[in-house]
Parts: sequence; C-alpha cells; structure tokens
Amino acid sequence: METARKITVEISSNLLEKAQWASGTGITQTVRTGLQLLATSRTYDRLRQLRGKVRFTRTLAELKADR
Repeated sequence: METARKITVEISSNLLEKAQWASGTGITQTVRTGLQLLATSRTYDRLRQLRGKVRFTRTLAELKADR
C-alpha cells in the first residue's frame, strides 16, 4: 500500500485560484494533478526522444487486428 505525506506549501493565492479554476477541483486534487502532470512530463520527453529510433516488427494493421 502506498503511503501519503502531509505537506505544507506556500502558493500565491492568484496561482492557486487559476489552477483550481483550470482543474475544476479543490485544493488537494489540484495539487495532486499538478504533481502528476509534472512527473509524467519527463516520461513524455523521454518517449519523444525515441521517435524514429524504434523499429516495430508488426504493422499497424496487425496491431489493430490483434485487439
């Protein structure tokens, strides 16, 4: 089971209001979503660096037929 940590963060009111408006959620979920986006952005960057460098042995049609 994953453990959670309680933290205290100082954030400008304006930034928090904008983030909550954009996410449509409360403070906790807004902060969680922001942290998740930050964590996944690095993974997306690494995937983009692989573009054109990975060769697949199956065609797109074969992959679609295998669903």
